Amino acid sequence: MKKSVLVVDDEPNIVLSLEFLMKQAGFDVRVAHDGDEALAAVKERIPDLILLDLMIPKRDGYDVCQRIRSNPDWKDIRVIMLTAKGREIDREKGMALGADEYVTKPFSTRELTERVKELLGAG
Repeated sequence: MKKSVLVVDDEPNIVLSLEFLMKQAGFDVRVAHDGDEALAAVKERIPDLILLDLMIPKRDGYDVCQRIRSNPDWKDIRVIMLTAKGREIDREKGMALGADEYVTKPFSTRELTERVKELLGAG
């Protein structure tokens, strides 16, 4: 069965590009545009990995990550935070809340795809 990736971002161009990249890499892809949608999507069907933007409407990426990590049923979900926030303090906060990886925009699409594959054991 295909590994699944949930893309959470409110920027249409980034969503399109990430969706395309992940499908090309052979993953089943779903999309959410804000924090509430992201949590609803996880409840509906647990993804293997979430590409999570920090600055999204309704509930930011930090909160979404924290909620995912606080639910024992979701402990195996891999989380890669994608953000324009490149300060070390932002990175430390993301990692402290349970992100598996913290990637700043702009990012290398090839490196991101490789990292997703590594985290999902599909590399």
